[in-house]
Amino acid sequence: MLAYTLRRLLQLIPVFFGATLLIYALVFLMPGDPIAALFGDKPPSPQLLATIRAQYHLDDPFLVQYFYYITGVFKGDMGTTFSGESVSTVLARTLPVTGRLAIMAIAIEFTLAIIIGTISALRKGKFFDHSALIVSLVFLSMPIFVVAFLAQYFLAIKLGWFRPTVGGQNDWGDLWLPAIVLGLSLYATSMRLMRGSVLDTLNQDWVRTAYGKGLSRGRVIPVHVLRNSLIPVITNSATNFGVLLVGATVTEYIFNIPGVGNTLFQATLRHEGPTIVSFVTVFVIIYVLVNLLVDLLYGLLDPRIRYVK
Repeated sequence: MLAYTLRRLLQLIPVFFGATLLIYALVFLMPGDPIAALFGDKPPSPQLLATIRAQYHLDDPFLVQYFYYITGVFKGDMGTTFSGESVSTVLARTLPVTGRLAIMAIAIEFTLAIIIGTISALRKGKFFDHSALIVSLVFLSMPIFVVAFLAQYFLAIKLGWFRPTVGGQNDWGDLWLPAIVLGLSLYATSMRLMRGSVLDTLNQDWVRTAYGKGLSRGRVIPVHVLRNSLIPVITNSATNFGVLLVGATVTEYIFNIPGVGNTLFQATLRHEGPTIVSFVTVFVIIYVLVNLLVDLLYGLLDPRIRYVK
């Protein structure tokens, strides 16, 4: 397992250079002048425009700009935003907020998927099973902004259980409503995966053997069935975690959450190359590490899985 882990970690090197080069190229090819856009309807003087462009190396060729960025990263400097703030400072301020939101959303999704998916499989063809499939289909077909607006209206405004927006107060307790919205929007796929996996596991020989040995249902289901049915759901949740780090932009905007989604969106509008590249690169690395952790968990969940050369 150690050799497998080291090999996967070494894969981060080409992933890092590939991601930064690709994203920087896309930012470089974006139309428009980001510096001129900062001044709105009041165009700056040519001298001021030239000074700012020289400060951010915007007049240099693409490879020269990329070289400046990579050199700065290895020195611990991810660049500077157009407002003069360090990208590292912005990332350190916003990443924990989105991280908390993603962890809470995944926990909600994972818990609902396991409980409802397992019960639905054990009661296949009955009222609970049909109801669960219909509800999951509804959440699967609804855009996330619709779920967010409905949650705001009913849970926050009508019932008063949560605050409609988050704002500067973004501790764990303040993120429950957007986390519920994200969790419900992701739960449908995981629930269906869990249901199908449990149904498949119930027909395996070792389950019939366990019942044949006289083990009770309360022993067979959690020990023999659930453990071997979790792999598809864990894989999907790991993928969702990476998606949430970047893809929670709509939810963060609706609930006014000062996370990476909002920041990345604003940086894209301003064509802030260092901010966009640094954020996306960090997300790619986190995504790879999360998936590595999930791959290592497979061996604990299923003893038949072994990591070989």
